[in-house]
Amino acid sequence: MNTPEQVVQRQLDAYNAHDLDAWLDTYAADAQQFEHPATLLASGHAEIRVRAMSRFAEPNLHAQLLKRVVLGDMVIDHESVTRSFPEGPGRMDLIGIYQVRAGKIVTASFVFGARVLDAV
Repeated sequence: MNTPEQVVQRQLDAYNAHDLDAWLDTYAADAQQFEHPATLLASGHAEIRVRAMSRFAEPNLHAQLLKRVVLGDMVIDHESVTRSFPEGPGRMDLIGIYQVRAGKIVTASFVFGARVLDAV
């Protein structure tokens, strides 16, 4: 079985490859995503897929891992994420807090930084 760190790394690799199915496969069927601390964004594969579909279609989508902390079944990533926002292309810092059990992400909580748009 993969360690929690390996599961989260597979999730990040699939995200950067724009491979929605491989990315979703790192999540448990009943996983939940939150805006930290407790605002539910999506619950279960179907909702998580719908939430991610448009993002995975963005041609510039990429998450750069800046720092990772692992403690037991918890993995905390600090990332710089490049995206196509409605206002235009840019980036934002993000903290992802993942709990992994039995080789799958069961909860993911996100802290979203400010959007910084690319200069025109």
